[in-house]
Amino acid sequence: MHTSPPRPAKPQDNAIIFDDARVTRGDRVIWRNGSFSIPTGSVTAIVGTNGAGKTTMMNVELGLIPLSAGSVTVLGSPAGSANARIGYVPQSYTSEVDANITSEQSVLLGLTGMRFGIHPVTRAQRDKARRAMEFAGIADRARYRLSQLSGGQRQRVAIAQALVSDPKLLMLDEPLANLDLASQRATVHVLARLNRELGTTIQVVAHDLNMLLPILTGAVYLLDGHPHYAAMDEVLDADLLTHLYGTQVQVVTTPQGDIFVTPSPDEPQDATQDVHDPTEVAQFHHHHGDRPRRVDHDEEGRQ
Repeated sequence: MHTSPPRPAKPQDNAIIFDDARVTRGDRVIWRNGSFSIPTGSVTAIVGTNGAGKTTMMNVELGLIPLSAGSVTVLGSPAGSANARIGYVPQSYTSEVDANITSEQSVLLGLTGMRFGIHPVTRAQRDKARRAMEFAGIADRARYRLSQLSGGQRQRVAIAQALVSDPKLLMLDEPLANLDLASQRATVHVLARLNRELGTTIQVVAHDLNMLLPILTGAVYLLDGHPHYAAMDEVLDADLLTHLYGTQVQVVTTPQGDIFVTPSPDEPQDATQDVHDPTEVAQFHHHHGDRPRRVDHDEEGRQ
């Protein structure tokens, strides 16, 4: 897919700007020639095969991995210098946090850092933690130890911990991995509210796009050693996705209007599916607010 060069960007209308960025590990180039901008207020996925450098890209944006060429600007500053305004949820959150602390104590770590237990927690900090937990839909589990929570509940505690410092940018590494369907939907619902109600820019490392499709505005895709950025109507291209994942992929829609990115040819023989070419997908986006829309079951009564 051909993409035109990015227009000159201003820090205030782009949350993240890559300029000919390259990352190497030893003598091996992880990816190179990264030049793109991610708009402020967007919800973006980082997609690619295992080993393509998805988590590496997020670590570059956090200033944790140095570039071997080029530059990355995040929230108007060089990567790593604006981390106080970034909320980060690592994939390994649940294994790195002491499972004996309560949900509230975990969220407070987002304000106090590793000083927890040494300095007293103020009423203002507790109020802030409670608001973050309410937003993440986990306030009723404030007194529960992390070991008592399900994987989905722990994921929402992790999001609340990242939210408690009022970040402008929220970054999540595989937030839906190892969660059941209901927990995935609950997590996506929190992200949708964050973006819609608070205007938070969100970036998600994702292996599977399906559950995120209702909220995504674009994607960074790592293909052939180069990172690219495109809006979702360009990313939902069967040929591109087939190349990206190394297996035959179709972009399909159901009679209910759901869009799915689906492997083929293992579809049920009796399934009624309408396979769209990229032009049809682009037209769908144009008529539906420029983003994929999937009707959740709990919304059907409100349509």
